[in-house]
Amino acid sequence: MNRFFLVSLLVLVLCACEQPQQTDYVPNFSDQSRQDKTIYIFSIYPGHNPTRLFEVFQPLMDYLEMHLPDIHFKLEASRNYAAYDEKLFSGKFHFSLPNPYQTVMAAERGYQVFGKMGDDDDFHGIILVRKDSGIQQVSDLKNQAVSYPAPTALAATMLPQWYLHSHGLNILEDIENRYVGSQESSIMNVYLKQTLAGATWPPPWRAFAKERPEVAQALEIKWQTQPLPNNGLVVRKDVAQALVDAVGSLLFQLHTHETGRQILATMELSRFEAANYATYQPVREFLKKFEQQVRPIRE
Repeated sequence: MNRFFLVSLLVLVLCACEQPQQTDYVPNFSDQSRQDKTIYIFSIYPGHNPTRLFEVFQPLMDYLEMHLPDIHFKLEASRNYAAYDEKLFSGKFHFSLPNPYQTVMAAERGYQVFGKMGDDDDFHGIILVRKDSGIQQVSDLKNQAVSYPAPTALAATMLPQWYLHSHGLNILEDIENRYVGSQESSIMNVYLKQTLAGATWPPPWRAFAKERPEVAQALEIKWQTQPLPNNGLVVRKDVAQALVDAVGSLLFQLHTHETGRQILATMELSRFEAANYATYQPVREFLKKFEQQVRPIRE
């Protein structure tokens, strides 16, 4: 009986140690004073995994709250691009930082464009290969697998696919497109030889190279695309304009002081800047051309 009891106890302990099913990461706020504040959901497009996204963007939320003491900005991550798109386009978020494709779509679904990330020259796609891959030209990728974060990632998927299309590949027939969920996964797929090439864009590549230099040194940027306007800042049209103006003013001045520059540095960004719907006309023109010549975006 004692032996049976010990075996049963061991089984229960092992079961208790099993990891629960993965869900969206949600920060645990212990500050009870926030319960008395007006809550606004501020979401970020899923360019990073949820844990990394909170590391990068929670300092920005804290900064906004410090200067807007009656407001609590609840930072919300999404499991993947599809989940984010569904919530954004249904109007769940008050504020959001979507990619340019999502910015254009959000502006047609009850959101106002009020700003954007700066550094437009940085908003271009890069295609990585292993240094020992032997890849020399785009045609070497024919009948091979290429990794990307998601079908609706603009800099890290659509721009690289346009580049490959422009250099002779039929995206839907000549290569295997693997949408692997995040920038980091797209990079790691190349390193682990799961794909022959992988697409991302400069800020996550630079951040990855700093954190995983032993991996990055095995890879190289083989090709890069032309740029487009960077990620947008949008707000739901029912949010008071006074609050929009206050948030915009704080964001657009971050680069002018040391605290703000530290926040921006974690994003691999030099500044935010004012913008409107017209700012994204080049994106609308690119999306039309991409859908006509490469593949559908909205299935």
